[in-house]
Amino acid sequence: MTGDAASRPKLLSIAGSDPSGGAGVQADLKTFAAFGAYGMAAITALTVQNTKGVLTVAPVSAALVAAQTDAIFEDIAVDAVKIGMLARPSTAKAVAASLERAGAQNIVLDPVLSASRGADLGAAGLPSALLAHLAPLATLITPNLNEAALLTGTPLARNVQDMETQARALVAAGAKAALVKGGHLDGAPIDALCAQGATRVFQGERVETRNAHGTGCALSSAVACLLARGLELEAAIEEAKRWLMRALAAGAKMRLGAGAGPPDHLWAAKFETPLD
Repeated sequence: MTGDAASRPKLLSIAGSDPSGGAGVQADLKTFAAFGAYGMAAITALTVQNTKGVLTVAPVSAALVAAQTDAIFEDIAVDAVKIGMLARPSTAKAVAASLERAGAQNIVLDPVLSASRGADLGAAGLPSALLAHLAPLATLITPNLNEAALLTGTPLARNVQDMETQARALVAAGAKAALVKGGHLDGAPIDALCAQGATRVFQGERVETRNAHGTGCALSSAVACLLARGLELEAAIEEAKRWLMRALAAGAKMRLGAGAGPPDHLWAAKFETPLD
């Protein structure tokens, strides 16, 4: 998706850094580029990780994270915000205050609370801080099954009915809309949305690949891009899921390290040899 430079949406990622490039701000920036948007990033934490897992997390101070976002909003008109790993409750509160000061719109919150392999990505009290301070500001919150269970204080969802119940609980707790992602369930991937008092199920197709690291980052960033382009929420989710399925299929044959690599965010890009 392209457009002239003047009309490109401007997207801000507030998230942690993944030096291996599969998740976090690196994945967000690749996704922004794939949708023809201008990407920016406020770093919330440095991580030590590769395709095999997360080894160490070093959070940035809440004040410095807020200073980054304040500086961007003071200078640049931001069309949408994707929030990923915040690591600490104090950071969630500081980011919320910064976004409220700026009157930020089209906020997509991907509540990163733990890594599938390796170090914890969220301190005690982070789930309640996300619900109290950021969920009410967000257009959409996009937890996976583990995150939805932690946020709602309920058992891990085992079927779509459980997912719908958790999505409704998140909205009752203050979120405007919640998309519980069921990619870790057996069978075809399925997501449950609760928005405007109604629930809807999104069906998908399973792509056989080991390269699924950072898919949550990519999906939430894609939704943010599409909201910035003016799509309604359900249409943005549908289009983002179609894009991600093709990114997973394109990245299935990639061998990047010994572990789980990312999808191919730039599957639609056409690369040419630079001119001499």
